[in-house]
Amino acid sequence: MIIQPGKLLAQINTPDDLKNFSKDQLVQICDELRQFIVDNVSVYGGHFGASLGVVELTVALHYVLNTPDDQLVWDVGHQAYGHKILTGRKEKFHTNRIYGGMSGFPKRKESEYDTFGVGHSSTSISAALGMAVASKYKGLSRKQHVAVIGDGSMTGGMAFEAMNHAGVSDTNMIIILNDNCMSIDPNVGALKDYLTDITTSHTYNKVKDEVWNILGKFSKFGSSAQEIISKVEGAIKSAVLKQSNLFESLNLRYFGPVDGHDVHHLVEVLSDLRDIPGPKILHCVTVKGKGYAPAENGNKTTWHAPGLFDKVTGEIYKKTPTKPQAPKYQDVFGHTLVELAKENDKIMGITPAMPSGSSLNIMMKEMPDRAFDVGIAEQHAVTFSAGLATQGLIPFCNIYSSFMQRAYDQVVHDVALQNLQVVFCLDRAGFAGADGPTHHGAYDIAYFRCIPNMVVTAPMDEEELRNLMFTATKFEGPFSIRYPRGQGVMPEWRTPMREIPIGQGRIIKEGEDVAILTIGHIGNYAVEATEMLVKEGLNPAHYDMRFVKPLDESLLHEVFGKFKKVITVEDGCLMGGFGSAVVEWMMDNGYQAQVKRLGIPDRIVEHGEQIELHRECGFDPEGIAEAVRELAVVTIR
Repeated sequence: MIIQPGKLLAQINTPDDLKNFSKDQLVQICDELRQFIVDNVSVYGGHFGASLGVVELTVALHYVLNTPDDQLVWDVGHQAYGHKILTGRKEKFHTNRIYGGMSGFPKRKESEYDTFGVGHSSTSISAALGMAVASKYKGLSRKQHVAVIGDGSMTGGMAFEAMNHAGVSDTNMIIILNDNCMSIDPNVGALKDYLTDITTSHTYNKVKDEVWNILGKFSKFGSSAQEIISKVEGAIKSAVLKQSNLFESLNLRYFGPVDGHDVHHLVEVLSDLRDIPGPKILHCVTVKGKGYAPAENGNKTTWHAPGLFDKVTGEIYKKTPTKPQAPKYQDVFGHTLVELAKENDKIMGITPAMPSGSSLNIMMKEMPDRAFDVGIAEQHAVTFSAGLATQGLIPFCNIYSSFMQRAYDQVVHDVALQNLQVVFCLDRAGFAGADGPTHHGAYDIAYFRCIPNMVVTAPMDEEELRNLMFTATKFEGPFSIRYPRGQGVMPEWRTPMREIPIGQGRIIKEGEDVAILTIGHIGNYAVEATEMLVKEGLNPAHYDMRFVKPLDESLLHEVFGKFKKVITVEDGCLMGGFGSAVVEWMMDNGYQAQVKRLGIPDRIVEHGEQIELHRECGFDPEGIAEAVRELAVVTIR
């Protein structure tokens, strides 16, 4: 079903088309754009609340700016659906996040209007500043550079580093702070409280509204007016708020807060700011899910990416299983951590802004003094965990695999070098699905196994996850456990926990001719593959290694002493990954065998359902079976 846009939106294929409409028509365009997003996401899925919250801002930006010549950078990209629809992708928006379709995030190769590829937070200000400095160097004095960043992303240290630099850059740059008190989960920390103080100061907002028109008129009288504006604004902010302005202290001209849903006022404000040189910040107050009552008034976390839903009633469709279902790995982690913490008062939980996604919210509810959401700040999360560990505590630091890349130095410098007992639980390891390459957890095996003192593990099922978490509490050093997005395989998963000897794998199936070595959940695909192959008359062996580092050497001696044909399977990058570790061990120990490695190839794999991506890369059940067939044929000859 192709969703039809409203009559005005139907005429807009580029921002130039948008500029053909009068200011009085912008409200209707906003309404039609919001409805188009609701109609599409309800049927096809995707992120939701964030884009609804910036509809007016998106329309105003493309109405005022000369995009794509003016550079517009969207932080993270959850909020960029309206931007995509207005910039030539309306007709194929129904393919959003679908295998082979358009990306759910801004992407440079997808459109010239997507000036910077995004998916992780807090990058927009740095990128826009780099563009602004380049324009200044080239003498393009009128070119505008705008970074739209959410208040959740503003908690990332990189945003402050960029603002600190921007304040002394003397560049044509506007930072738009989209303030809705949310990232995916509600925001936390002192910055959130600071922004709330500004936005709820009735006195300041009243005075600001009264003088805004005067300040806007001053801008028409040349450079001397800029000094008047600066002095008047500064006096108002200092006197009324009774505190120095955080952004002004970084030498960024601060404007706002303004209503982020008043498209006419936004057009006026952005037009004025465009004519004021130097780095500026505009504070826009918005509502996540604006204009769709269930999202606006309901659970903001649920409506961040609700899945398919009835747009009339707001009912989110859920499949009714006909038999007991296996839980999500994240939920097994969350409940198991609480079990462990009840038995061991040294255990703490840490996550950077993903309590719901990681299920640490279970511990936060039961043990609020022992579980911490530190905001979008992965580097801080790791070093904070290291600090806890120096005092004899056992922190479980849960970070998505893709986001752990942002804290790599802290893992090496602050944890591994000091051999501290920090347990890294890497959620969303392997292919992340529809979120695509910015969120794929492809590299953690490779980048963790090269770190001294680090133990690298992956459970094949829920029971193994519980066992590895229990084992990590007994190991006095860095310990990583990776597991994928989505469901496991055990409906009855609350098994008694036991300690696993470090570096010990296990035999899943005895066999002959070909040995399959797997790591992690993907081993369940090998189980399916061997069942198919047995029916065909082939009998491969299957070993679940459980540990990438240290490898089970006795098990590998058994494998390479018996088999001359070996297949390794991993839901991670082949370059430097599990298969590479096995081949290195084989060479170091003088064995010779034909080894075929299955995993994520050395290229960017786009978005799609996990099974679609596994199939594309050749390590779905049929892909594993085919690899065995190919090797077995050679063996028979």
